[in-house]
Amino acid sequence: MFRLEARTSTPAWFNLALPLIAIVVALVLCSGLIAVAGAGVIEAYGVMLSASLGDSYAITETLVRAAPMIFTGLAVAIAFRAKFWNIGAEGQLLAGAVASCFVGAIPMPGTLAMILMALVGAAAGAVVALVPATLRVKFKVDDVVSSLLLNSVIYYALMALIEGPWKDSFSGYPISPPIEDSANFPVLIEGTRLHLGVVVALIAAPLCWFLIARTTLGFRIRVTGENQEAARYGGINVQRVLLSTALLSGALAGLAGVGEVGGVHFQVMSDISPGYGYSGIVVAMLARLNPLGVVPAAIFLAAVMTGAEAMSRATGVPAFLSDVIQGTALLAMLVALLFTAYRIRRVGASA
Repeated sequence: MFRLEARTSTPAWFNLALPLIAIVVALVLCSGLIAVAGAGVIEAYGVMLSASLGDSYAITETLVRAAPMIFTGLAVAIAFRAKFWNIGAEGQLLAGAVASCFVGAIPMPGTLAMILMALVGAAAGAVVALVPATLRVKFKVDDVVSSLLLNSVIYYALMALIEGPWKDSFSGYPISPPIEDSANFPVLIEGTRLHLGVVVALIAAPLCWFLIARTTLGFRIRVTGENQEAARYGGINVQRVLLSTALLSGALAGLAGVGEVGGVHFQVMSDISPGYGYSGIVVAMLARLNPLGVVPAAIFLAAVMTGAEAMSRATGVPAFLSDVIQGTALLAMLVALLFTAYRIRRVGASA
């Protein structure tokens, strides 16, 4: 007989080890799927590792894919710290991409274009995030449902644009007009796709950590997330904190879309995001909502995505395995989090 018993304290090493445990468990469980596909587990994971981190070009490709997930991971982590359940980072990313593409298509000096793209894209993401936050604060609407459903609204609005006014009249492809060359983000290493937005994403993580850990707003976000009644009793305007958190979270997700337009695709298309907004949830949970932990978590998922394609070509294992690893890692992390609050205690059987 076993039962769960509440912990009085959790060892610091255990908190640090949780993400690693979740990743190892996910890889072990998914190795069964690789074996079922008829490939060697060690060979398949070797190809995945080599294709994502094996040389300088592979590393830059992994970092390019990690950048939008760093932004969406930060967006989710900050929102969840305040108990604002923002599941809408995907829609906020798309909104940021569309808004920045509008601005980037206007002829202007390059530096001004990039700054305006970032500002407008962040603002678009913030406005989208403000919708479910306002519905929750004013009308008690479940923010999980409203933010999730808003993703579809934004996606189909994007489709209406690229199938309508933005549709390429010459080729007939549903894509937007490209942004001006001057608005393209600078490439940092010749011969790769490593662009300025990757550096901005890496800088954003410590800035978000500083905001959460060392500022008054960060303190209010943390207190609101821990106990809203205590926050109100302490004089914190909980509604204002939730709205401010939503704006910040949406702006970060919007910047993910800006980076994809300015540094990778240079226009908007239907598949501009392969689910980076949803991957941000996995990233945030693996990071335990710590902005500094978002970077390694995003790089891990980006490495899985990048390596899965090469693994599929080399071994025949479906590339969708990367999605399975993401989902399994999230489930493993959620189970692991249970044991930060509880331990399993054996109970002797009664006569």
